[in-house]
Amino acid sequence: MPQSAIFRRNQSEPYYFKERCIIRELSNSELDPAVSIAEATVAVNTSTCWHRLAGTWERYIILAGEGRVELGDDLTELVKKGDTVVIPADTPQRITNIGNENLIFLAICSPRFQPSVYIDLEGDKDC
Repeated sequence: MPQSAIFRRNQSEPYYFKERCIIRELSNSELDPAVSIAEATVAVNTSTCWHRLAGTWERYIILAGEGRVELGDDLTELVKKGDTVVIPADTPQRITNIGNENLIFLAICSPRFQPSVYIDLEGDKDC
């Protein structure tokens, strides 16, 4: 039988991820392998690294700030609070904070995010 769980926000310390953003894992557990939820913060005038998630769909739900999301060669759009971005598995992606405050969004991955699915597309030691 599946196990219920409650994950408290204050139990997860934010950390710097090599993608150039701060991550706070809100739900990423073997108890719920179908999905993970993280809060991501991108500083002003910062872009995340070009990357893709192997075999993993991602959704961004913008909570604060303004950004420019780039998905492959096909889509570049401005996003703001309330917008949702759906990113199919294996799609090259990055997001840039173009506003005057931190860009904060939920990153919801299915199946759940694991570091092994993160593929750096820049070849940069910082990504």
